[in-house]
Amino acid sequence: MNVVDLRSDTVTQPTPEMREVMSKAVVGDDVYGEDPTVNKLQELAASMLGLEAGLFIPSGTMGNLSAMLAHCQRGDEVILGNKAHTFLYEAGGISALGGVHSCQLPNQPDGSLILEDIKKAIRSDDPHQPVTRLIALENTHNRCGGTYQIPTYTREVCELAHQHGLVVHLDGARIFNAAIACGLSVKEMVSQVDSVTFCLSKGLCAPVGSILCGSREFIRKAHRIRKQLGGGMRQAGILAAAGIVALEQMVDRLKADHMHARKLAEGLGRVSNLVLDEGTATTNMVFLSVSDQANYSAQQISTILDQKGIRVGIVGEKRFRLVTHYWITDEDIDQTIEAFGSILN
Repeated sequence: MNVVDLRSDTVTQPTPEMREVMSKAVVGDDVYGEDPTVNKLQELAASMLGLEAGLFIPSGTMGNLSAMLAHCQRGDEVILGNKAHTFLYEAGGISALGGVHSCQLPNQPDGSLILEDIKKAIRSDDPHQPVTRLIALENTHNRCGGTYQIPTYTREVCELAHQHGLVVHLDGARIFNAAIACGLSVKEMVSQVDSVTFCLSKGLCAPVGSILCGSREFIRKAHRIRKQLGGGMRQAGILAAAGIVALEQMVDRLKADHMHARKLAEGLGRVSNLVLDEGTATTNMVFLSVSDQANYSAQQISTILDQKGIRVGIVGEKRFRLVTHYWITDEDIDQTIEAFGSILN
């Protein structure tokens, strides 16, 4: 049976070319800084983002954690959204491992934070309060429907932060999706931020890894944090080789994922008792819910779909997230729409 896996773009497997270059990668000990393929990947990533240096890290969660611990001291405060991935899905690492306090502001439907809310959240110089050190943004925004922020907004947040002596970290796990949606280079998307993490192992199809980019001094600090967190890898060029293919060959084709997401949303919008989030899909995610009139929970529908060879993400009692990626075809989209219709129409 053909399996259509829409749970996440993390289920992507390396392409045949990635497997080929991985088997032939020139490697060295990256803890000693001697892996030429890792070094090439880090330099390529930094150049594409217009930042001074990059650091290959096993996961996006470790990338965000390394960034915040490099920027902040124990007891400092990070301003972020109440739907931010760092706040919801990274096991409280900034607090548990870094002693970093968080101030959660309400994310708007498009994933943004209201500038006035940010301004009011910046602490005064008061010994009773934590020191505001960092503002964290997310682009694209996972729990706000895969929405993206335009560079104008990011610049406004960065200008506000820098006026108050703060830094800005961007969780850009899917920043290349945001760039494609905006029709801009990724360099334009991150031109004012102080650091950014992006994933190689989602829509870009590499099997493992994220990249953290920033100034050389920042990356020097983050490199030490990565070591403390157990993220130092040895002959990691085998993995980095796939990351180079991801950056050189898989970025422009993200347009196809967005097109498939729109086709999926349009088709599911015609299925009875399905309610799509307003505006979905802006990138490669489709968020939808089962109406109250349907006597099905998301779990019940998911079980039936699984029997039909379709896997979907459940994010609420009657709510789904479907994510398109490299391994999803036009036929898979048609099959998914038909399967939902056979259950609910």
